[in-house]
Amino acid sequence: MTLTRADATPDTDRDAKSDAKHAGVRIAILTDETGWHTGRLKKAFRARGAEARCVDLADCRIDTTWQPHGLVVPGFGHTLPDAVFVRGIAGGTFEQVTLRLGILHALRESGVPVYNDARAIERSVDKSMTSFLLHRAGVPTPATWAVESVVFAQRVLMREAAAGRQVVLKPLFGSQGHGLKRLGACRGGLAPLPSLGPYRQVAYLQRYVAGGRPGFDWRVLVIGGRAVAAMRRVGGKDWIHNFAQGALCEPAELDAPLAQTAVQAAAALGLDYAGVDLIPNPDDATRPLVLEVNGVAAWRGLQSVTPLDLAAALANDLLERKLAAQRRLLTQADESTDTPAVATLPARHA
Repeated sequence: MTLTRADATPDTDRDAKSDAKHAGVRIAILTDETGWHTGRLKKAFRARGAEARCVDLADCRIDTTWQPHGLVVPGFGHTLPDAVFVRGIAGGTFEQVTLRLGILHALRESGVPVYNDARAIERSVDKSMTSFLLHRAGVPTPATWAVESVVFAQRVLMREAAAGRQVVLKPLFGSQGHGLKRLGACRGGLAPLPSLGPYRQVAYLQRYVAGGRPGFDWRVLVIGGRAVAAMRRVGGKDWIHNFAQGALCEPAELDAPLAQTAVQAAAALGLDYAGVDLIPNPDDATRPLVLEVNGVAAWRGLQSVTPLDLAAALANDLLERKLAAQRRLLTQADESTDTPAVATLPARHA
């Protein structure tokens, strides 16, 4: 994967070859809101000769009367995009979210490369599944409990408090540091378990680990199995170091332990790209702890402290790795049988 500086001067010969290679490629950027990120992505794809347009997943539909695919993506008529970049999935009812994920599954089943695909999104959105998969893969992460039983949650809280520890209560689905509460041992005695009503009757509890002094955590962006950039997020809203909560972004050295752990975390969830949040491990400085893995990661804060053009890196990985791999599979399928098992890419433009 080629990494490009955000302020780099274009290489005319290389860019011309890239433009020709990807001319006619059509990308759907799935998002419920347009802005800085989608603008950067569209520019990056355009620089490589591909055409990208933003599509709200809520406007897509399954329609078995719509020939030939039974799947409608606005702006693409009776064809399907060559690839899909998932930038965001809006919240909604259980049924709405299920349908939106179903459309992502349907795109993948139709032979369209989806970056990140529905299975990976499902794993990363559900914090309990993220924790389980990290644990199973041997990726260092704080002790975690996810339960519906208030009695068991209270038992965990009391046990941790008795050991002088705290836990963090988080929404099972949530991002940007919203809804986090520290519970357990405190100067006043015990910070109790609140009503689980605002948490949809699920207690997701993660052992609290202080982020050092001054308080900070790391955000590492992993693209195509490589850690490409990192930053320290310092300050913010008390102990919550999210950029959206006012944390300051500082450049961070992407040393081997940080990079390797972030890559392992993204791989455990099967993500094409991921924002991995980590903190120092008080028990082993060579193995930082993974707090969360974001499958629809924003990178505006990170872009402000790195010279690499992150949108360009994402576009390159989708085109040069994800889409190229799918095309190789389709070519092999065409060569091995007279009747391809899936629709070939040219058929999407028929």
